[in-house]
Amino acid sequence: MAVGSAQLRPVRWPAEWERHDATWISWPHHKPDWPGKFAPIPWVYAEIARVLATHERVEILCHSAAIRSSAKQCLVAHGVTKNVRLHLCPSDRTWLRDSAPTGVLRRDGSLEWVNWAFNGWAKYPNHKRDQTIGVFIARASRTQRGEPLRPDTGARVVLEGGGVETDGRGTMLVTEEWLLSRVQVRNPGMTRADYEALFARELGIRQTIWLGQGCVGDDTHGHVDDIARFVAPGVVVVAHERDSDDANHRRSLDNVKRLKRARDARGNRLNVVTLPFPRAVIGNGMRLPASYANFYIANGVVIAPTFNDPADQVALSTLARLMPRRRVIGIHAVDLVLGLGTLHCLTQQQPARTR
Repeated sequence: MAVGSAQLRPVRWPAEWERHDATWISWPHHKPDWPGKFAPIPWVYAEIARVLATHERVEILCHSAAIRSSAKQCLVAHGVTKNVRLHLCPSDRTWLRDSAPTGVLRRDGSLEWVNWAFNGWAKYPNHKRDQTIGVFIARASRTQRGEPLRPDTGARVVLEGGGVETDGRGTMLVTEEWLLSRVQVRNPGMTRADYEALFARELGIRQTIWLGQGCVGDDTHGHVDDIARFVAPGVVVVAHERDSDDANHRRSLDNVKRLKRARDARGNRLNVVTLPFPRAVIGNGMRLPASYANFYIANGVVIAPTFNDPADQVALSTLARLMPRRRVIGIHAVDLVLGLGTLHCLTQQQPARTR
């Protein structure tokens, strides 16, 4: 739904493919996120840092001095010695896409962090230290921050970066399952219209496209970054499960149809390209949210999750075709997704200032 220009805040939320000053990640330390498989996870993070550090600075939060020492040893062993900085910052989990702030650009080209409140996805009690991450990142990056408040109650707005997606031109993707259902409610009482007004005020969004449900196994209850992503102005990829017997089929088909009917903030229809899902990935008897849509776009490179699946090559080739100016590199994510997230979930970009 479109929002009137009078309600817009003079900021712009850049698309992920626009220039970054850095990528922020948080070194893994919460072992229960990867039950029985924590040992390989730091090495996955080291590989992510290795790829990203060749293209942009990587800022790494470390829960404690011991974790910082361990992270440094792992990075050095992996050949990562330049373009990374380690910070001491206590945290509960490592999913910075959701606990870290969102970077927007003001009209003068300066950066501002939009520091949402975080409540552990309205599901997990261990989130108190994660609530402080936005303040830390703003101070460490010497950047001002804003903390959006609800007009009706004055309470801080709860939101997570994995639930929102933009084309950088005023269009946003979100899901009804995440924000409008009665499960894991982030902001009780807020309506569709309330959210659209919020997105206009804080992110400069003029057009919000509402998808239906996220993918099966997503413990956030419907984040959009597992199902649909912009890859260029007017171009969106959407995860589509073709097997009618799979639990992702109906919901993914509904999202494809919604996107094909939608128009962006400029009134144009979208070029909708489908990505496959990998075969169901099971961990500890549970379906995991394995999705190729959880890729991350950095300066000159795209890192995309792979799952030892025949569809890996299809997904990587599709992304390479749609983003020809970037290298597309697959990162093995079968172990990583046991934590119920992969590459986009654990990263947060710091947009480059334009002045």
